[in-house]
Amino acid sequence: MKNMKLKYKGIFPLLVLLFAGCDDFQTSLEDLNKNPNAYEDVVPGYLFSNSQMVGVAYNFTNGADGQHFILAQAMQQFATHSEVRGTGDKYFNISMATSHWAVYNTALADNERVIQKVKDDPQSVNMLSAARIWKVYMFHIVTDVHGDVPYFEALKSIDGLIQPGYDRQEEIYADMLKELEESIAAFNPSLPTFGANDFFYGGDVNKWKKFGYSLMLRLGMRLTDARPDLAETWVKKAIQGGPILADDEIAMVRYLNGQVAHSRNPKADVLLIQDYQNPQAGVSNTQGGKYAKTFIDHLKSTGDPRLNVISVVWVNNPGGSGYVYDTSTVIQRGMQNGVLFGEPDDFNTYSEPHPNTVLSYASPVLTFTNAESYLLLAEAAIRGWNSGSAKTAYENAVRAGMRHWALFGEEGVIASEKIESYLKRNPFKEDGTFEEKLEQISTQKWVSLFLDNYEIFANWRRTDYPKLIPTNYPGNITGGTIPRRLIIPDSELELNTDNFNEALNRQNVGNLLTSIVWWDPKYPGR
Repeated sequence: MKNMKLKYKGIFPLLVLLFAGCDDFQTSLEDLNKNPNAYEDVVPGYLFSNSQMVGVAYNFTNGADGQHFILAQAMQQFATHSEVRGTGDKYFNISMATSHWAVYNTALADNERVIQKVKDDPQSVNMLSAARIWKVYMFHIVTDVHGDVPYFEALKSIDGLIQPGYDRQEEIYADMLKELEESIAAFNPSLPTFGANDFFYGGDVNKWKKFGYSLMLRLGMRLTDARPDLAETWVKKAIQGGPILADDEIAMVRYLNGQVAHSRNPKADVLLIQDYQNPQAGVSNTQGGKYAKTFIDHLKSTGDPRLNVISVVWVNNPGGSGYVYDTSTVIQRGMQNGVLFGEPDDFNTYSEPHPNTVLSYASPVLTFTNAESYLLLAEAAIRGWNSGSAKTAYENAVRAGMRHWALFGEEGVIASEKIESYLKRNPFKEDGTFEEKLEQISTQKWVSLFLDNYEIFANWRRTDYPKLIPTNYPGNITGGTIPRRLIIPDSELELNTDNFNEALNRQNVGNLLTSIVWWDPKYPGR
């Protein structure tokens, strides 16, 4: 018995130690399942940086599909002889017109995690306000290209809501404008910001306010046909608040020509990868892309000096082997949209992007510019919503839009005398009709916002300027009309069936490239 007691006494402490160590043992197992390279907690600055980087890339590239194959072709700035990549050129290949939807699970999701992390901390109000404004920027693109979309219930998968309802675009717009107003008012210069994690402004609160008012101005003007009363109200609020007007207030992300892909301009990167990086420059472009005839003809006919900093033709090197690019105005020529039956014999003679400006890895992505703000002010003036001069605002827009190209490298610099010569040759139509002025302002926006395809597409639908002649390629899926919307992907029909169908039936516009969004003047019944 004595020995047994001794044995028992020896085992008991061991059992106690074992049971006491269960928590440590469980913790060790959990540690084994952790990704050592992942953050367990939300780090607002890092996530906001990533959201900005991914968000500005969606405005053009959006992964493998490349939005320039859709919207820049539809807006007749680019052209292609390819049928596969002809969604915007020949109105083919409907599957390519769905891809912006992925922003929900990437840039928007990251930004929402930031909002949820900082929303209850009074000291983080500046970070919250910037994230709310950035959310509006990304969401306004989603709803502009698709119409009714998940908004109020979107981004709540963390709460278990994986089938969000679709909201009316009118209600989405009302909330986005409210969000902008509240966010701008909440900024407090004495409190912390994102600092260097903010790629636009380095945490400058005053510049974020200007970005917010600029976006308010854009969204307000979007309502000119759908709700002219609200359009006037919000446009006047934005003007009074003060939009982006100076060059150093532009919302942009700068890039480097480095070895790391993420450090490169994503627009240049996708253009090079998908079309313009070939063994024989200018000859066998991967996806058959060139600049469009409509675009190049306009630049040439108006004597626009931007032609020579964005466009080249590759010619035989007169001093040796290979090819060199030539920016001479006389040889620039655009390819016709809707080219029939394959690559033209003279394909190599058409203009394409300048390798040291548009295709430069070190060029910036301009997200909102003073050129656009001034053009919006010019339109507000001709509508009687701005006491300032439409002519002055228009001329300031032209100057700013041409100065921007210096940000793209030395070969983008446009001399001031060339800018003034252009304005003298193309004066603002002060004595013209309202429509003549609106056409001039909107056509200038088409040129000044080059590479901002979503906004060009939205403004064209709202104003019907510039005047574009649609293609009617055999077998196209729009009946020979320019697309007015991008398609919501089939995954929604499979994964969010009831909400998708409810929205589709409610809108009665279909899920087609020819469907019409609420603010579009062509919306049924307007």
